[in-house]
Amino acid sequence: MRRITSDTHVAGHFGELLQGRLGPAGPVALVSLPCPALSVSGTFHSGRTLNIHGGGQRLVNQTQARALFARIRRGVRGRINLRATMPAGGGAGASTAALVALARLTGSDIAPEDLAKACIAVEGASDPLMFPAPERLLWASRIGEVMEHLPPLPAFDVIGGFFGPHRRTDPADTEFPDIADLVAEWKAAAKAADLSALAHLSSQSAQRTLAMRHTPDDPIIALATELGALGIVIAHTGSARGLIFSPNQVPQSAKAALRAAGARQIVQFNAGGHV
Repeated sequence: MRRITSDTHVAGHFGELLQGRLGPAGPVALVSLPCPALSVSGTFHSGRTLNIHGGGQRLVNQTQARALFARIRRGVRGRINLRATMPAGGGAGASTAALVALARLTGSDIAPEDLAKACIAVEGASDPLMFPAPERLLWASRIGEVMEHLPPLPAFDVIGGFFGPHRRTDPADTEFPDIADLVAEWKAAAKAADLSALAHLSSQSAQRTLAMRHTPDDPIIALATELGALGIVIAHTGSARGLIFSPNQVPQSAKAALRAAGARQIVQFNAGGHV
């Protein structure tokens, strides 16, 4: 039997620039912040039986893998190794990236829309990491639908880390504020490439969720003031917290300030700027 090997690399995200409901009873929707500094990598070596190894990170189990392969109609036997550079439950897309990696390792050419549906069938909610430009989608994460295509974002820099306990997304959790007004403003600000306005809207989304979840004194708010950030970005259901700056304007003191406030696994990356 001819042995088959493959490898893949799936970028994660760092929280959401916007997340909430589209109207008081509308679907939960989000605008993801892609993060090339965090990812899931995987390798596949064909064999007689299916074995999934995640280095103790609990990214995806055997049952979930089999369910995904059934959904995308791929019969897979062999050893799959997955490794994430982001923590599970951090709000950086570890579980979705792991499922996307599994699909790609099988050689599947499934459309992103169909892969998203398969991921949701397995885990109940999904980040839009299977799409080429997730930050340009208003994404309904519980139903796997693109609600709107959005304008490209201007370039900006982000620095942040993970605060407090990690918390995996509960797909049944719909306790989010209404952000329909923010989405309307977001489209106008993105079209105008107004970074200050976009950062302010991201902050508003974050603060609405923090207030609803009774954590209005989150340390990232004080850090934004201390370091002169344009705004904040958070994982609305995880532990990721970040600061938004104009390109090349992250203060040298930012990493030390984040660490002193309790941040772990600090990352800095460029975002936006793609047409």
